[in-house]
Amino acid sequence: MSRIPQIDPQTATGRTGELLQSVQESLGVVPNFIRVLANSPAALNGFLGIFSVAHDGALDPLTRERIALAVAEQNACQYCVSAHTALGRKAGLDNDEMLANRSGTSSDAKAAAALVFTRALVENTGDVTSAELDAVRAAGHDDAEVVEIITHVALNLFTNLIGKAAQVDIDFPKIELRTAA
Repeated sequence: MSRIPQIDPQTATGRTGELLQSVQESLGVVPNFIRVLANSPAALNGFLGIFSVAHDGALDPLTRERIALAVAEQNACQYCVSAHTALGRKAGLDNDEMLANRSGTSSDAKAAAALVFTRALVENTGDVTSAELDAVRAAGHDDAEVVEIITHVALNLFTNLIGKAAQVDIDFPKIELRTAA
């Protein structure tokens, strides 16, 4: 059971109710992660804002899900691995590719470079080397994409922290972690 209560979208009022209704309309469901985040309307609003900005960028949906899977596995966030496995499948990733993504690689060379950079960002708390930055650029990522990779890493670190600290109830098909944090 989640250590932070999940706000019921049916009974939420005010700004919280409005935000949860917008999630329901957008996704057709309000995931438990969002219900926990709704304890703070300001935090939920901020998350939804950066989430929408991150989704309107240059990175394709497959790369965004690959990054989410790599970060979630690296941080041992079972909720996020489970959620992004379902979302990755919906985006078009197959099981073998998602297992590779969780290990920080991909069958797609450009995506693999993004994941190597992703893992370096997480491992070094953003303090990447010039060689790591040059490598992701050499694989075909322009500066807008590099900034978006960093943004998606930050967004997923945030979701991992909420997921783990709150021990959010997994409301997606449960996926076992491959590694420990």
